[in-house]
Order: sequence, then C-alpha cells, then structure tokens
Amino acid sequence: MFHADPKTLARFPELQAGLLQRRTQADAEGWNGEIEGIDLALTLLRAKRDETQRRTRRPAVHRGLPARRRPQESE
Repeated sequence: MFHADPKTLARFPELQAGLLQRRTQADAEGWNGEIEGIDLALTLLRAKRDETQRRTRRPAVHRGLPARRRPQESE
C-alpha cells in the first residue's frame, strides 16, 4: 500500500481545492461522468490525508534489529 510522506500533508488542502474547483466547472458544464470521477478522487484524497495524519501521531517502534558487532580486542 502506498503511504504518503507526512511532509506532503501541507499540499492536501491545495489538492482538494483544485479538485473542488474542477468539480464546480464539471457541474456547470453538466459533465456527470467527470463529477463522479472527481467525487471519487476527493474521497480517496481525504482518506489518504486522514491515514497520513494518523500515521504521524503513532510513535515510532524500535524493532530491535541487532547492532553491528565490533571486533573484540585481544589482550
């Protein structure tokens, strides 16, 4: 599954505004198929935004991967 980079959260309102503008134009022109596609894109965009916001609130988990061992010094 694609995870959006949390750094891109600032762009979500801009993307949503663009889609809403396109939807207004499609509605004025009577492009019903285009409206359905834009509505789907808006739904998916909002879901991705919400998922990304949830992921940023979760704490990072240390997986306990082993550290690289250093060679032992001989005495």
